[in-house]
Amino acid sequence: MRYILAAVLTGILFGIMDGLINGNPYAARLMECYQPIARQSINIPAGLVIDLIYGFIISGIYLLVMPVLPAEYGIIKGLTYGLGIWFFRVLMGALSSWMMFTIPGKTLVYILLTGLAEMLILGMVNGLIIKK
Repeated sequence: MRYILAAVLTGILFGIMDGLINGNPYAARLMECYQPIARQSINIPAGLVIDLIYGFIISGIYLLVMPVLPAEYGIIKGLTYGLGIWFFRVLMGALSSWMMFTIPGKTLVYILLTGLAEMLILGMVNGLIIKK
């Protein structure tokens, strides 16, 4: 039951944070480099379903790796996990984009910092809800 609660909450928070991170005027200016390939409109229902699925995946992987995360307290395990998913999801993606495309440094820093905050929050949610 805790897994389902964590997964749903993770998915909902993922969608909300993605909207806030990518839908604000500052982000719009930073992301202008993607304008030639950006969609003109976003399918919000599909995005919410995808974020909910991501929530189940993130929480499911947390269940698998939780026993080997180095910490006694759930919040620290969650932060450690969040740092790990930031590395594999955000950092590796940003570095790959930087190598392949001309992206301003400010845009990369924004992606890295907002992605770090987002993944740490999602990791904490899982660490606090899913217990041993």
